[in-house]
Amino acid sequence: MPPAIKAIIFDAYGTLFDVYSIGALGERFFPGAGARLAEMWRDRQIDYTRLRTLGKRYVDFWTITADALDYSCARLGLDLTDTRRAALLGQYAKLQAFPENLAVLDTLRARGLPLAILSNGTPAMLDSAIRAARMQDCFTHVLSVEAVRRFKTAPEAYQMGPDAFGLPASEILFVSSNNWDAVGATWFGHPAFWVNRAGHPGERLGVALAGEGRTLADLPDFVSRFSGAVPAP
Repeated sequence: MPPAIKAIIFDAYGTLFDVYSIGALGERFFPGAGARLAEMWRDRQIDYTRLRTLGKRYVDFWTITADALDYSCARLGLDLTDTRRAALLGQYAKLQAFPENLAVLDTLRARGLPLAILSNGTPAMLDSAIRAARMQDCFTHVLSVEAVRRFKTAPEAYQMGPDAFGLPASEILFVSSNNWDAVGATWFGHPAFWVNRAGHPGERLGVALAGEGRTLADLPDFVSRFSGAVPAP
């Protein structure tokens, strides 16, 4: 039997906060292109975190988010005025949370599990999103890679979780909707649960994740099964 889960770390963007909800505002500004903009913006944002970490050219996630927006609009031929740019970035600072989040977080906390966020986002970005989602009381730690200046999947980023909780990675469940992030956490030593909202196939990286669900609502039962406990009603 694997070690019991003693704490849980959540990724933020895509896992707790819907990065594609920005497409609705994009559609208002650019009819017919909102969804494409949201998808390209997210893909380029992640690409830039990887490239900058590999090249040792760190800038913070807010800068990367703005750069990725500028690139995506240029690539799609969209007229990104200063007003539209400010509005889209402002919306990113208070992304819509997934509807099941608060109930799931409350369930886990009621079981005595301390919770944390570990994110590429800056402290200011995370604080804004957490407040907009009314999650201020949910987390024991809110960890930003700003402290180590390396983005996930760098080991230095994942090390922040064990350091914060004083626990080995094997006793901390890592939860992400990004398969690459769940893989990176598994490489580091965490058991990882993938919230596969889109029903995508897993990446071909030679990793078997600890668990998978379609929404965050699948997480509490997984935690009970993983720890060998009886699921709570």
